[in-house]
Order: sequence, then structure tokens, then C-alpha cells
Amino acid sequence: MLSLSFTPLIPWPVLAGFGVIVALFVVLAVVARGRTALLRAVALALVLAALANPSLVREDREPVKDVAAVIVDRSGSQTLGDRPQMTDQVKAELERRFGSLTNIEPRFIDVQDAKDGDDGTKLFTALSQSLADVPPERLAGVVMLTDGVVHDIPQSLEALGIKAPLHVLVTGHPDERDRQIKMLEAPRFGIVGKDLTIRAEVQERGGTGNAVVTVRRDGEEIGRKSFPTGQPFSLTTKIEHGGPNVVEIEVEPLPGELTTVNNRAVLPIEGIREKLRVLLVSGEPHQGERTWRNLLKSDASVDLVHFTILRPPEKQDGTPISELSLIAFPTRELFVQKIKDFDLIIFDRYANQSVLPSAYFDNIVRYVKEGGALLVAAGPEFASPMSLARTRLASVLPGEPNGKVVEQPFKAALTDTGARHPVTRALPGSEAKPPAWGDWLRIVSSEARPGIQPIMSGPNGLPLLELSRVDKGRVALMLSDQSWLWARGYQQGGPYLDLLRRLAHWLMKEPGLEEEALRAQTTGRGREVRVERQTMSETAEPVTVTGPTGNTRTLDLTQSEPGLFTATFEAEQLGLHTLRSGNLVAFVSVGPANPRELADVFSDTERLKSVAEASGGTIRRVSDANGGTTIPRLQIVRGGRLGGADWIGFRPSDSANILGVEVYPLALGLWALAALALAVLAMWLVEGRRGRAA
Repeated sequence: MLSLSFTPLIPWPVLAGFGVIVALFVVLAVVARGRTALLRAVALALVLAALANPSLVREDREPVKDVAAVIVDRSGSQTLGDRPQMTDQVKAELERRFGSLTNIEPRFIDVQDAKDGDDGTKLFTALSQSLADVPPERLAGVVMLTDGVVHDIPQSLEALGIKAPLHVLVTGHPDERDRQIKMLEAPRFGIVGKDLTIRAEVQERGGTGNAVVTVRRDGEEIGRKSFPTGQPFSLTTKIEHGGPNVVEIEVEPLPGELTTVNNRAVLPIEGIREKLRVLLVSGEPHQGERTWRNLLKSDASVDLVHFTILRPPEKQDGTPISELSLIAFPTRELFVQKIKDFDLIIFDRYANQSVLPSAYFDNIVRYVKEGGALLVAAGPEFASPMSLARTRLASVLPGEPNGKVVEQPFKAALTDTGARHPVTRALPGSEAKPPAWGDWLRIVSSEARPGIQPIMSGPNGLPLLELSRVDKGRVALMLSDQSWLWARGYQQGGPYLDLLRRLAHWLMKEPGLEEEALRAQTTGRGREVRVERQTMSETAEPVTVTGPTGNTRTLDLTQSEPGLFTATFEAEQLGLHTLRSGNLVAFVSVGPANPRELADVFSDTERLKSVAEASGGTIRRVSDANGGTTIPRLQIVRGGRLGGADWIGFRPSDSANILGVEVYPLALGLWALAALALAVLAMWLVEGRRGRAA
């Protein structure tokens, strides 16, 4: 390829100044001498040309291909409906058709959701990053294969330094239908036992105007009602327990709906107890009484009511009641009028001494069955005829005494069941054989009722701690009054705080101490999620994980501790994940619970229209009326429009790599000097002849 090049011997401004002077001189010479002055102009022009140093340049070029960027949207909204299949089909056809364009090199870039955060679909960011090594003039065009839900649309492509046409191929269908729940007022905390109001709205496109909404709490359905769509409504739910109360609101799907993932909203509400009201009744003063009192009073969240029976009815010594400095035991107020106000009732070495009538024991049984908690810390009185096991409480107690009290030192030990139970699992010192804690000196001999497995045992395998569930309530039976020895440091003591606090919290239904539980939480390392399955079984079923867009996976769990099975997985998408194992369900939110990708799921041709048309490109849907796909032809266009009804165009740059250069100076050498000499000689001859004629 030949071209003319100039390499002036003096700076261009100086050369331009000389040119102006020469032009003025020529004009004056022509006016004064007529046409003969033109020869002087030629001579001066040759001098200027020599100073400009013109050259013929011959370049040996190798043409290079232009680049066409194809951005393929693989974000969360592109997984809905038939968009994944449509995307794969169009991409495969584009790859085939680009093969026929010999001067175009296609560059396919798949754009996934961001690993962290909730930035939405960033196609233009990916476009800029992928073209960092491509000179702008070599970019023949850009094709975006997307549903149109893009969150980083610039004002124009030129703002990104791109001057090529943008063609957008939109997946999805124009008549898509969808229904979703939008939370308007979603409290994060609630008081246990109190009602909480949640406000929400059902939004839909292509719907019926009314929708049935189902409400579940901790996986159990608590209500179902029809509401008009597009209008806010309120729901009331009761906070049943401390810790996470998972409220799930689900709207019935539309026929042919785009996705049912956003038909459900899950709201974890942290249950907070105003005060844990505990009633502690000590049947008599004893050394372990203060252990219970100190434990419960040390917890600021516990409101303790404690009575010690100092003067039972049968103890009559003739002292007038008016002279006794004792507070009468308000049995009717506690066990009739206010029994439901307590979260836990503890009988500590209490014997049936006619203080409580039989009808009051019936109230306690009813209190337990309706969800209350009862703890019996037994001493020798439990083996006597005045035992609580000889009252109507016997129907809810997990064990029955046989009338014997074993007085001998022994190491409290975990049973096989206790090694798996969250109340006693991994108690400090339990890992040693025998356990690394002090002896207890007394235990009440009893037999566990059918179906009850003690979690701690004493000498000769006698049950020491038994737990049971009675309808909605819970009961614990501690068959020794010797826990105070651990508190006093006898033989280096033992983990009495861990044991008694866990026991009390299990009785009050602390979610973290459930025997059968499924939990999940993010680890803080990217999208990693840790799954825990607490079970009393020796094996755990696999866990099914359902992602925000409905994709599922199965996790096999491994035992990390007795009764505790764990697994980790890397979440592929942001949003709320549902985990199920048998009839247990848990939720974990990776990033936001409602990511931008699922907030607006409809395919759209309007968002990218202005930027595509401003670049000279086009935007169109690839779906047709028959349920198939229509893919435009690809053409090279050197001028005019860059798209039509059934085609899209790419502008070539004719770029090339220069392999070699040859330069031929035009104003240097003998021939240039000869041309200048001829011009001067001609000027001398003509002007000399004219002078003689004059």
C-alpha cells in the first residue's frame, strides 16, 4: 500500500510562515511582471517542497479481524421460565453464524451474578472489562443476549469509549404473568406471648384481582385468607417462643406463572421475652437451695418468685400466727390465679405436706399440658409416702421412685442418649472416662416410665436426669439434691452452671436446645453456608436445599459430634434458601432475602432501547408467536443503516498489522536538485528574453 508522507526539515509553523511569505511575493511579482513571475513561484514552491521533505511510503500490511462482543446474560432472572433454553439456543446459533463472517472474531462473555453483594445485572461493566485489550477502532459491534433487566445502563456507549453499534436480543415473552408478595411492614423483633402485626401486598400482572394468602409459623399453617391484589393488607401472628420465629407468607400461584419463587416471603422474627418468670418452691431449707436461687437471680432476664416452706400445716407448736415472722404461702394466687404467668415452675425437695390441695396439682398438670414447664429437683422426700409421685403430678412425671435412696459417692455420667442430647452434649469434663468432675453423694432410686430415656445416670445405671414432653409442655426430673456440691467446688466441682442453665432453657423451649432441629447460617466466607442437623438418632437424613429461583440440591451430612451432623455448601445465588430434612425446615438468607434479580422478573425491551438506537443498533425479541425463536442474520455493513427487520449489521474497520515499511524521499537527491535547477534556468531564460525585448 502506497501513501504520501511528509517529514519537514523545519517545524511546520516555520514552514507555514515561509509559505505565506512566498505566496505574497508571488502575488506581488505577478502584479509587477505578469505571467513570467509564475516561474519564480514554481522555483519557490520547489524549495518549499524540499523543506517539507515529502516521501512515498510503501507498507506491507496483514489484515486483522475485527472483534464482535457477545454479552450473554446468565443472571438470576435469566433462569426463569424457558429463558435458559432460549439463551442457549440463540447463543449456539450465533456461534454458528459468526463462523461465516471471516473478518469478524466473536468474543462470547457469560455474565453471572456478582459473588457478593446485590448489585443486580452488570452487563455493561462486564463489556468494558472484556474489551480492555481491544482498540476501539477494531470493535465492529456488540450483541447483548439478555432479558432486558439490566442495572448498569449508561447514558450512551460513547461514555464507555465504545463507538460500535449495540444490538440487543431479548429473551422471554411479552405476555408473561407473575404474582409476588411485597413486604411493607416486617418487624424483626417481637415480645414472646404477644401478637405482632405484619403488613404486606400481593402484586401481580395478568392476574385475577384476588389471591389466597397462606400464613405459616415455624412450618405450621396458622391461617389462610383471600385478599385483593394491589392493596395492602395486615396479618396478625403470635410470637410463641424466644429465638427465631419463622413466619412464612405465601400467595397461591397463577396458572402459567413465570416463577413461584417470589410468591413466598419469609420473615424471621426474633422472639424476646420481657422477663422469664420462674416460680421456685423449696419444700424445706437445705444446702442446695441457694444454688438454685443464686443461679436464677444471676440472670437479669429472670423474674424469680421463691418460697421456702418453713412451717408446714402439720407442724404445730402452739405459737400464735400473729407472732410468727413468716409470709403465708399464697397458694391460691400462685396456682390458680397466676399460674399461667410463669414460664417455669420448680419444685425443689418439695414433699406433699398438705400445703397444696389436690385440685392445685390438677392445675399444674393442666398448665404443663398447655405448654408450661415443670422441673422437680428431688431429694429423699421423693422416695417417701409424701412424694410428688404420689400426687396427681404422677401423670406428667417421667420417672417413678421405688422407695429407695442410695447414699454413696458416685460420678454423674452421660448416657448414650445424653451424649446426643443438646442439654448434656459436650458438658465440660464429660469427655474423660470417668468424667472429670466431683462426686455426688446421694441419688433417689427410680424407674423411668415407658419411652423415657435418661440423659444422665448415677451408680449402677440408676436414672439421674430424665426429660419428657407432655402435650405442649415439658417436664424434667432431677433425682438428686447434690448439684450444690459442684457449685461449692467439692472435689474440684463440676459444670453445674452449664447443666442447670441448659436444663432451664430447654424447659422454656429455647430453639437452640431442641432435640430435633435443622439450622443454617452463613459463615462469613463469601457465600458459604453451614448446615447443622441436631437429632437423637444415630444417622441423619440428607438435607434438600432449594435456592431462590427453585433450583435444588441434596446435601449429605457428616457427624461432627454425637447427635450433631453438619455440612457446608457454596450458594450459587443471592437470596433466601430453604432447607428441608424430613418434616424440619430452615431458612438462610445469602445476601439480601429479596435480591434485585427477583424484584422485577419481567423481560423488557424498553430499558435498553435508547442506548441501543443511539449507537445505531437495534433491539428485538427472539421469541416468536409460535413459541419458537427468531434469530436475525449477521451482515457486514460499510455505510448506511446497521440493522433491518431480519438482520443486524457490523461496521468493519479494515485494520491491519504492518509487517514492513519502505520509504522513498521525493525532495532529496540529484533529480530533486535538477528539477530546482531547471526551474531557475527557465526563469532566467524567460526573464532575460523579456528584458532584451523591452
